[in-house]
Amino acid sequence: MFIILLSGISIRSLAQSHRQYIDLNRSWDFYFAYDFTKTAPKQKIDVPHTWNVDDVKNGVADYKRTAAIYEKTLNVLPEWQNKRLFLYFEGVNSVATVSVNHKLIQEHKGGYTAFCIEITGFVKPGNNMISITASNAYRQDVLPLHGDFNIYGGIHRPVSLILTDKNCISPLDYASPGVYITQKEVSAQQAKIGILTKLSLKSQASLTLVTSVINEKTGERISSRTPIQITDTTKNQEFVMDKPVLWNGRQNPFLYRVEVSLFDGEQLIDQIVQPLGLRYFHVDPEKGFFLNGKYLNLLGVGRHEDIDGKGSALSDEDQKKDMDLLLDLGATSARLTHYPHSRTFYNLADQNGIILWSEIPFVGEGGYTGTGYVNLPALDQNARQQLVELIRQHYNHPSILFWGLFNELKLNYDDPQALLLELNALAKKEDPYRLTTMASNMGISDFSRTSDLMGWNKYYGWYGNRFDEIQEWADKTHAALPDRPIALTEYGAGASPFKHDESLEKVNPDSRFHPEEWQTAFHERHWEILKDRNFIWGKYIWSLADFGSSIRTEGDLNGINDKGLVTYDRSLKKDAYYFYKANWNPEPMLYLAERRNNVRKNAVTAVKVFTNLDKVILTVNGKTYPVQKRNPINIMEWKNIPLKKGENSIRVSGKSGKQSFEDSCTWVLE
Repeated sequence: MFIILLSGISIRSLAQSHRQYIDLNRSWDFYFAYDFTKTAPKQKIDVPHTWNVDDVKNGVADYKRTAAIYEKTLNVLPEWQNKRLFLYFEGVNSVATVSVNHKLIQEHKGGYTAFCIEITGFVKPGNNMISITASNAYRQDVLPLHGDFNIYGGIHRPVSLILTDKNCISPLDYASPGVYITQKEVSAQQAKIGILTKLSLKSQASLTLVTSVINEKTGERISSRTPIQITDTTKNQEFVMDKPVLWNGRQNPFLYRVEVSLFDGEQLIDQIVQPLGLRYFHVDPEKGFFLNGKYLNLLGVGRHEDIDGKGSALSDEDQKKDMDLLLDLGATSARLTHYPHSRTFYNLADQNGIILWSEIPFVGEGGYTGTGYVNLPALDQNARQQLVELIRQHYNHPSILFWGLFNELKLNYDDPQALLLELNALAKKEDPYRLTTMASNMGISDFSRTSDLMGWNKYYGWYGNRFDEIQEWADKTHAALPDRPIALTEYGAGASPFKHDESLEKVNPDSRFHPEEWQTAFHERHWEILKDRNFIWGKYIWSLADFGSSIRTEGDLNGINDKGLVTYDRSLKKDAYYFYKANWNPEPMLYLAERRNNVRKNAVTAVKVFTNLDKVILTVNGKTYPVQKRNPINIMEWKNIPLKKGENSIRVSGKSGKQSFEDSCTWVLE
């Protein structure tokens, strides 16, 4: 790769290819639409950007759902005369209209999928005005209609200009790479793959397509050079690979590289590079999930693309920070809720072996009235469009194994089941090699035949009743649907790391008091029940981190759903995070729980640690206590430990081989 700086624009180009990607993220003029002053005030901003960072924190649904305009001057250089120009938007929430030189070019409905527009015939040499109107206003023909999360308005993902030859691999097939890698048959002995390439041809030429599969470690190359006719805009090729290295989740996320190169004679005129991770999988109703023939417990979290101070306008560094949290936690899977996420995160999942569930924003009530669905042809069409976009844009990511069709829809208003069956059939047509799934909060039989797999969102012990009810639900559901693989797609409880309770009394979720200890107890009991129930093929905590939800007026702050294992700004990991790390991550660890509950009222207390070490020593105020046995969910607990008035020094220590571990805190007894 090389970088050219030209008029403040960064140009990245493959060294031998004539396709160029020009970063358009810097220096946009931004102002709100429908401003009736003579001169609308403009701000200079960079994208990704949203205008909703602050106004979603008031605890009301009525945050700024409006339209705004982004403008930028594009200098079309003389040397681009024989090139084709495409604008590529990774995400504009929720509806985007794109104009060039004050002429409307295209509208796109859906804020979490990419779209690509050819502007070749609309620009002239020199300066050209690019204008994007972004709207997150309420409307009934675009998903999501609502949800327990914020729909941040703006160009909230990166923007690029793509330059290609007159003939190119098409970027216009639903903004996909134009290359689709299908894993038809995969085993440890042999892999049969198909590679479909879609071309966009504008001139006569002698074209040749060269497709290579490359082993990144050995450099071994399997190539096919096949002439194509000038009128042929699609090409299918097949490869057979003996004894392939399999993409095996976190154990070995091995990636091949597929290079598809388009030549005019001997000249390389375009090239697309895509990841290839060879794997096979299935889900058994009784035994759970299997990757490459071996059982794998899908230890997962739900994740929103939402960070304090940025909303959904995340940087690549933000994406990596969340991936690092998943890896440190020991997760093997993630549910990307409730919409397609940034392609950066999909790439990181490929590279690190995280198995993904990716879904369209077909979202039910989530605290709002209504069902998330209205029986309108335009909304049905938008659901179809967003599903096709999701699948085609991310078809080649080996990390994605599940396409999600909806979250928490209802049946007591307009019935979405006919559309869901249609969406399921559409997903299977687009991609017969992955499984479809959904997340319901309804009864056992509701929606039970609308997708390949099923999942439920359950919050026993938070929204009513007892922690133990999750056991009753799981066993009853499995018995009622013995032929259907079932998942627990959301379970969790709110928590503030700044609120504490020694008594562990039942928490009112609508209150301001969400003590950290209740969340920890919730997860301890749930994991004790869930960990050995393999028939639950996926277990997804709600959620990785706290996230914005404008309707919330609970916990420490308005506008926050605080069920995360990590705080909204990612600065603090709650006790429940370390509990799961002790159970999910095999690396040795030791964590002193309830450390932040540092002002005590009870003179006799318990000391609890989360650890996967076999032996831990507790010392309180210089006195050493007998070693306790680690229980099946990796908790060691010393009961009836006396505290003295004032400060108390709590220290735990242990070893794993030659490596020593220590943790400590100070508690003050009032």
